[in-house]
Amino acid sequence: MKEEQTVCYSCANENCFIKKHLHLEQMNTYVSKKQNIVCKKSDQFIVEGSSLQGLYFICKGKAKTVKTGINGREQIVRLTKNGDIIGFRGFGTGKKYLIGAYALEDTVLCNFSNETMLEILKQIPEFTYALMLFYAEELNKSENNIRKIAHMNVRERVVDLLLYIHRKFGQINGLIDIDLSRKEIADFAGTTEEQAIRVISSLKKEALIQTVGKRIGILDVEELRSEIMEHKYFSV
Repeated sequence: MKEEQTVCYSCANENCFIKKHLHLEQMNTYVSKKQNIVCKKSDQFIVEGSSLQGLYFICKGKAKTVKTGINGREQIVRLTKNGDIIGFRGFGTGKKYLIGAYALEDTVLCNFSNETMLEILKQIPEFTYALMLFYAEELNKSENNIRKIAHMNVRERVVDLLLYIHRKFGQINGLIDIDLSRKEIADFAGTTEEQAIRVISSLKKEALIQTVGKRIGILDVEELRSEIMEHKYFSV
């Protein structure tokens, strides 16, 4: 990982939580304090259990957040892209990160330290209110996912994951715009790699998806959606 300087006001990332609040005059004081970090693909930039070093905002790229589960196995809990926030679950509640995080491709991160974030929250009520709404939405998504996944079989969990990454990252030339290994798909779907491969193979034979290398493309969104409708189709 290395540092790189990017300027918030000239940033093209309109989805960034910070960029959306640059119209607030007080933000000028704080954006100059941020640190920019460039990660190569597979670089780990947050170690689970490490000391809290503020919040990360993805300027450009993709990342995954993971949490250690049973028998020390890492499970993917979130996939992120331009504009997403990473490290927020531990912020304000403790001194350590509750998750680990890896870059899924070459990624540029903006890091705001604990001290800077606390100053922003104390001095800019509009920003604080917006962040509170963000936390409420994330909590609602987590609760919905727990309830939904508890009643899904393996095929439904894999289908749900494919629909999720399709919504979040979109498709380019018929393929979802993210590289995930079959193991990563299994980790996120809460199953084994072998089971995930079998489901993907079955979906391919049914002409519901196509594959090119690691990439997967959805051919029939509505048909896949119909398989999990009884569990509610939440956008996460």
